[in-house]
Amino acid sequence: MKKIIIFTALTLISGCKNLDTLQVTQQVMQQLPSVMQQNTALSQGDIATALRQVLNNGVANQVTKLTAVNGFYNNKLAKIMLPKELQMVSDTLHKVGLGSLAEKGTKALNRSAEEAVKTATPIFVNAIQNIKFADAKNILMGQDNAATQYLQNQTYNQLYRQFTPVIKQSFSKVGADSIWQNIITQYNNIPFVKKVNPDLNDYVAQQALKGVFTMIAQEEKGIRNNVGLRNTKLLQQVFSLQDYK
Repeated sequence: MKKIIIFTALTLISGCKNLDTLQVTQQVMQQLPSVMQQNTALSQGDIATALRQVLNNGVANQVTKLTAVNGFYNNKLAKIMLPKELQMVSDTLHKVGLGSLAEKGTKALNRSAEEAVKTATPIFVNAIQNIKFADAKNILMGQDNAATQYLQNQTYNQLYRQFTPVIKQSFSKVGADSIWQNIITQYNNIPFVKKVNPDLNDYVAQQALKGVFTMIAQEEKGIRNNVGLRNTKLLQQVFSLQDYK
């Protein structure tokens, strides 16, 4: 509560340069009730709309970064690392002088996720538009990623079903399928190694979705903690409520 009062006071004072301190203080105290009343009058529907705006901003401002060249590979928060089974493959290939092939395989996984997210962005936007917030006020007053976590819990299975075939197509488009077929074939031909045949489509689909939700959460955290990122009137009104906590 102190944060919003101080912020409001400073805003009002900045417009009252010719008044003495006492007059400014009196004006602030007179106007604070109307500011607080305006915000507390917001409905659950208003809050839900603002939460959707946050999530949409996450797609527009953060998820789109993943669709750039090396958008996954160069992003520490979203980079897809090899699963345990394939890390063993990579380590063995490095030992026999095929390290560059293993690194090419890692980049191919990330490139396929990048291409898939580019194609599937409308799927994420549609999920956000259609999401129903059972208790928008509690989500607003929750943790820095509360809205993102709610979106993930409510839509993950649906998104996974829609996203998996897109991943499969992108694997073929960027050549990741042939790269990994070559890698696994060469690995399986090494004497005495345990043969592998991982389901890379499933793994990359899960990791790519994880990256998407991670980036949306970054945007949500920014809006919750930085007034300057609240780029609509509704975001400003709604998220000033959580500044009270």
